[in-house]
Amino acid sequence: MAFILGSGSPRRLDLLAQLGIVPDAVRPPEIDESPHKGEVPRSYCCRIAREKAQAVHAEPDDLVLCADTTVALGRRILGKPADEQEAAAFLQALSGRRHRVITAVALKKGERVWEKDVVSNVRMKRLSDADMRSYLAAGDWRGKAGGYAIQGAAGAFIPWISGSFTGIVGLPLAETANLLQAAGHCPWSAPAKETT
Repeated sequence: MAFILGSGSPRRLDLLAQLGIVPDAVRPPEIDESPHKGEVPRSYCCRIAREKAQAVHAEPDDLVLCADTTVALGRRILGKPADEQEAAAFLQALSGRRHRVITAVALKKGERVWEKDVVSNVRMKRLSDADMRSYLAAGDWRGKAGGYAIQGAAGAFIPWISGSFTGIVGLPLAETANLLQAAGHCPWSAPAKETT
């Protein structure tokens, strides 16, 4: 049995390492992540995580872990910005407001799929022009849902959260560990693999 991470996110690799897990393989799936017309953020996030898991090639006994993180402002889905201009628009929309960060996790083994989604509430401070300019210039918005990463420099913009910090980063550890246990893979039952 192999443990496969269906994600190219270095943050998810780091979070799995906190559970003592080093994947046997990393296989980011290629899927269309466009929202369906009228799709709400939570349903969208769960669908994408599930579709990612189904798209990863694996043997019947392999465990495949996939996740999707979505930033939601009301019913609006803020994905990964295409460019600096879109990142600026996302940050302007989030500035001084509360929003939700949804991370859905899908764990596949053969035909069986275990799923869990976690919704956290986040408040971003009101961003000054200087905040925006320096953050955008640093480029930390690239590849980040909503145009920011709480574990990076943008952590200085977040005075309050309610929910799962690791979920906001990209993989809710408590819930992921529970899914792994349900699938018969206890993360702390064996020592972590050493990497060379």
